[in-house]
Amino acid sequence: MKLHDLAPPKGATRSSRRVGRGTAGKGGKTAGRVGFEGGQQPILARAPKLRGFHNPFRVAYTPINLDQLDALGLDSVGPDELVAAGLARKGALVKVLARGAIARPVAVSAHGFSAAAARAIEAAGGSTAVVPLPFGNGRPPARGNQHTNR
Repeated sequence: MKLHDLAPPKGATRSSRRVGRGTAGKGGKTAGRVGFEGGQQPILARAPKLRGFHNPFRVAYTPINLDQLDALGLDSVGPDELVAAGLARKGALVKVLARGAIARPVAVSAHGFSAAAARAIEAAGGSTAVVPLPFGNGRPPARGNQHTNR
């Protein structure tokens, strides 16, 4: 078999629609040219284009790593201490991640811990405490939603 012997199977290709052959048929007169609106901006150009998806219920955490906790030199670390040290913003949710190492016992309280970070803190003799999220039901209210008391 050679390249010039290849062909699509029977019935796989169709001839294109012949448009512009009179007003009686489906492809007559304007023949698919629906974009022109007489000088004003066509509706397809006026309509906003879809630019991806924004999850209104996303929970964003500020990541804090073990080497950052170790560099603080404190015996107990919570969200308030991280704000004072400039590692997190006031009111931000904090999650401790396992980059780096921690060499001394530290009592850490945060909104979330990765499994490896919790193991590393407890292996160094420290303790972990999960701070409850400010929105009690596990899911924040939708962005722009006026009814936040659920």
